[in-house]
Amino acid sequence: MQVSIACNVGGGGGGGASEHPLKERRVMANTANILACQSKIRAEPSRRHTLLGHAHMKEALGRHSNMKYRNLGKSGLRVSCLGLGTWVTFGSQISDEMAESVMTVAYDSGVNLFDTAEVYASGRAESTLGNILKKKGWRRSSYVVTTKIYWGGQAETERGLSRKHIIEEIVRAMTFVIDQGMAMYWGTSRWNAMEIMEAYSIARQFNLVPPVCEQAEYHYFQRDKVELHLPELYHKIGVGAMTWSPLACGLLTGKYNEGVPQSSRAAMKGYAWLKERLCSDEGKKQLGKIKELHLLADKVNCTAAQLAIAWCLRSEGVSSVLLGVSNTEQLLENLGSIRVLTQLTPPLITEMDALLGNKPRNSKKEARR
Repeated sequence: MQVSIACNVGGGGGGGASEHPLKERRVMANTANILACQSKIRAEPSRRHTLLGHAHMKEALGRHSNMKYRNLGKSGLRVSCLGLGTWVTFGSQISDEMAESVMTVAYDSGVNLFDTAEVYASGRAESTLGNILKKKGWRRSSYVVTTKIYWGGQAETERGLSRKHIIEEIVRAMTFVIDQGMAMYWGTSRWNAMEIMEAYSIARQFNLVPPVCEQAEYHYFQRDKVELHLPELYHKIGVGAMTWSPLACGLLTGKYNEGVPQSSRAAMKGYAWLKERLCSDEGKKQLGKIKELHLLADKVNCTAAQLAIAWCLRSEGVSSVLLGVSNTEQLLENLGSIRVLTQLTPPLITEMDALLGNKPRNSKKEARR
């Protein structure tokens, strides 16, 4: 389980999980996110954190770019529908010079959301991101930085959500960080719906700050959570989705049609399902579906990557889709998915669902019918 914080200057804090057995199970199962946000917003431990932007949920175009902006859940924070992630790339796969170029193009294109984590490249991703932001001197109120906490150093006291590593008990910890002015909002990452609802209930019961978003994996072959469970949370308690890996670590671009290149194997760490399926019967079927999706992309006059990202953006409750790129050309291609979004007509979506054959079924709706 992860916990997310929205900060105005930088993430931070010291403490963690309670001694309650349920909390300990959560701590062992997940990690924590920190969101560094607009400095002009004042942190308040009130319920306005989830209600502030309720009347402004509609998507809007940027004033000086073609980027679209959405509310982060039902909070008042406006984020670009496409964000820039640093997993695998910053501090490891690409040079600091390329990282700066990518961030500059992203910012100039209207991206205002930059995502990192304490564990990425053993902390180097965070440092690289921070150094670039300091060098660029962009107005602090013009962008949002998100980071995640759970895996830190090698020592037992340097990871997890314990009091030693962060602060006592998760929801109280996030409220404390917001009260101190170090964060504006917090959310979760890789929590299930029941855990998110429990955190929300605790926040309401003790007048604490509830989470506003869940960061979840989402792509053609990972649909249930974002399409079935999170929309219900969005409507009930205002929790939106910030999704990652829209291209399934490159699988959906056709990158692995001929197998896994040696240069990509390190980047696929943690994607055991991908490595296994590429050689399995199911994997071969998926590769066949991907080839057919490429043909659909040609009909829409876009790339396979653009179609896959636009497909993620069309889902209800998705506030932002995080992109992972290694150069500016790849970034510009992915940013082009915004124009493709308008071409995803109901008939085309139906055709894609029929091709994929994995559209989640809402058992409650089916029962009512």
